[in-house]
Amino acid sequence: MIYLDSAATTLQKPEAVSAATAWAVSHLASPGRGGHWPAMAAAEKVFACREAAARLFHVDGPEKVVFTFNATHGLNIAIKTLARPGSRVVISGYEHNAVTRPLHALGVDLRVARGRLFDREAVLEDFRRELDRGADLAVCTHVSNVFGFILPVAEIAALCRTRRVPLIIDASQSAGCLPLNFEGLGAAFVAMPGHKGLYGPQGTGLLLCGRDPATLLEGGTGSESMRQTMPDFLPDRLEAGTHNVAGIAGLLEGLRFVEHQGVEHIGAQESQLARYIGEGLRSLPGLEVFLSPGTQAGVLSFRVKDRDCEEIGEALGSKDVALRAGLHCAPLAHESGGTLNTGTLRASVSAFSTRREADQFLRIMKNVIGSG
Repeated sequence: MIYLDSAATTLQKPEAVSAATAWAVSHLASPGRGGHWPAMAAAEKVFACREAAARLFHVDGPEKVVFTFNATHGLNIAIKTLARPGSRVVISGYEHNAVTRPLHALGVDLRVARGRLFDREAVLEDFRRELDRGADLAVCTHVSNVFGFILPVAEIAALCRTRRVPLIIDASQSAGCLPLNFEGLGAAFVAMPGHKGLYGPQGTGLLLCGRDPATLLEGGTGSESMRQTMPDFLPDRLEAGTHNVAGIAGLLEGLRFVEHQGVEHIGAQESQLARYIGEGLRSLPGLEVFLSPGTQAGVLSFRVKDRDCEEIGEALGSKDVALRAGLHCAPLAHESGGTLNTGTLRASVSAFSTRREADQFLRIMKNVIGSG
C-alpha cells in the first residue's frame, strides 16, 4: 500500500514502538497503584515519557506534561479551563472541529482571524486586529490539517503575550516535524496527539500546561485518596483513572525516534516530498493543487475539476493508495481556502514516506483521472 494519510495517523511506526507497546501489555501494571515491581516499572516508564516530551518541547518540568487520549481531549481541557459562555475568543480561519465544536458548545463570542491561504502576514494582521478589539482567549493551530499551511504561531504568541491574552495552540500537525519551544512561546496550553508526528500508538496524546487547568474528569489518581476533590497539582489533577500504560510505552519510543532523527530533519524531508508530489500533480490535466513551498508542511490538498473528491478517493483506495477525501473535520479551513463546496483530496506524508511511493502514486493518479 502507498500510505499518504499520515495527517490522520502515521500508520508506519518505528519497530521499537510496537515492541514496547506489546511488552508493556504483559509486563507493566498501573503506576501509582502499588509498590510491587510491575507497578513501579510502569511508573518509571510513564515518568520517562514525560521527561522525553519535556525535553523535546522545552517544557520546564515533566509534571507539566499531561497524558491525554488524543489532541481533542487536551483541547477540550484547555478550552474549558479558559473560556466561558460569552467569552470573546479569537481563532484562526484554519481550525479543526476539535477547537470549534467545544467553543460553539460553550456559547462564546467567536471571532475568526481568517487571513488568506498561505499568507502568513495576512493571518498575523487579522489576529492583531481582532486582539486589539478585545479578547479573553486566542486559539490557533500551528499547521492546517487540510492545506499544510504553517501559521505564524510564534508571532501570534508574541501578540498575545503583549496583550495578556492566553493562547492555546493545536500542534496536531506540527508536533514532531516543526520546532516547538513551549517556554519560549509562553502559551497557556499546547495540545498534540501521540499517534501522528510523534509516531506513538492511537489513544495517546499530550497536553503541555502553562496554566492551572480545570478538571474535565474526576476520579482516582493513586494520590491523596482521602480527599474528595481532585489533587491541586499536576499531572495528577488531570489524569483521573488508569493510564494507557501500553500506549505511553509506545509513545516514549516514538518520542525517542523523533529526537534521534531530529525535528528539523523530519520536517524538511516531509515538506520536500509534499512539494514533489504537488508539482507532479500540477503537471496532470484538470487538477487544482494547493501548494506553497516555504509556508507548507507535509500536508497537501488538491481537487479534480468536475470530479467528486470522495469518488476519486475510493478509486485510489481500490488501487491501494491511502489518502483522505472530503472536509477532513475542518469546514472552517475549507471556507477560508474556498473549497467548502467540494472538499479536497489530501495527501500527507511522514518520515517513512519515500520518493518511490510518490512516483507510484502520481502514475496511479494519472490513470484514475484519465479513466474518469
